[in-house]
Amino acid sequence: MRSAALLLLALFALQGCKAGNGAGNFENAVARQVKQKITVGGRDWKNPLEDNQENANTGGEHFQHHCMVCHGLDGHATGVPFASKMDPPVSDLSSKNVQDYTDGQLKWIIQNGISPSGMPGWEGILDDNEMWQLVAYIRHLPPQGSLGVPAVYQESEEEHAAAEGKTKAKPKSHVHKHTHSH
Repeated sequence: MRSAALLLLALFALQGCKAGNGAGNFENAVARQVKQKITVGGRDWKNPLEDNQENANTGGEHFQHHCMVCHGLDGHATGVPFASKMDPPVSDLSSKNVQDYTDGQLKWIIQNGISPSGMPGWEGILDDNEMWQLVAYIRHLPPQGSLGVPAVYQESEEEHAAAEGKTKAKPKSHVHKHTHSH
């Protein structure tokens, strides 16, 4: 009953939010509390994997293949040109808002996604251990900017001009290696 009352209060508070305008501080605070206390499951799930550098490194490999397009190589959305333009913006995974989730809640978010934020669910794509390893990586993120900009967002002036039809771009060799298996 208490959860239902909180949800109704939150929905009432959020009714003034309009797409594209961004929510105000009060609305953001209410939405954050609703997500952490009501809508995001897994609160009591425990990570069965040991919290060690090996699991964090393996989680980082998965992150580089599946998550870096939105969250950047480092989890801080470094170099992601649209990160701040999303509504809501792409989360900096080192932020207090994200780090305040339990490990189980982070795994639940990875598994199920968060609608309508743009965060997809990875169930059926990643297995449970891979999702728990991603949680380990999120708990041990590298410093912001330390891994640079994802290659997909690195565009030379020459490539940009070619895309606009002003010059011919030199073909680029793209090599993608997977160091793990699914």
